[in-house]
Formats: sequence, structure tokens, C-alpha cells
Amino acid sequence: MSEWIYFIHPPRPNFAASMTDEEQAAWGRHFERLQQLLADGVLVLAGPTLGQVNTGVAIFEAPDEAAARRIMAEDPAIAGGFAEGELREFRVSLLRGRP
Repeated sequence: MSEWIYFIHPPRPNFAASMTDEEQAAWGRHFERLQQLLADGVLVLAGPTLGQVNTGVAIFEAPDEAAARRIMAEDPAIAGGFAEGELREFRVSLLRGRP
């Protein structure tokens, strides 16, 4: 199983403070999906950067690039056009609690 990271780029600066009701609903579905991926053992970690640019980060496992792209593309924020995704292969080299 390979590790992957995707960055979730919001549509404008200070997005978290200026979301519309429609955007808030989409990001709620995004968060629910990440919770499910975590429960399924796929997601390693996820969260937003803070400040004026609220880029999100999701590190997860997938067997290959096609599966990783599918996971990213199915994110409700990306699929709904509320954010752009950027996928990269990733390696967790150091993780607390993991030798």
C-alpha cells in the first residue's frame, strides 16, 4: 500500500471565514467523508492550514495512483467544484508511535 497526499486548494483567500451556505454544506460533506476514510483505515491524517490561505491536507493510503486519484476526485469539495485538488505520492518517514 502506498501513501499519498492531496492538497485541497480553496477558491479564494480567507475562505474559512467567508463561506456561503452552499459551500459550508459541501465542506460538511467533505469532513464526513474524511471521517469515513479514517474509520475505514484509509486516512492517516487530515486538516487545514490556518491563516489567510486555508489549504487542506489529507494523507492517505491507496494501492496505486489511479485509486489515489479516485479518492481525491470523490472528495465532495473537489467533486462539487468548491476546491481544486493536487495529488502527490508521499512517504511517511517519521510518525510518533511508529518505529
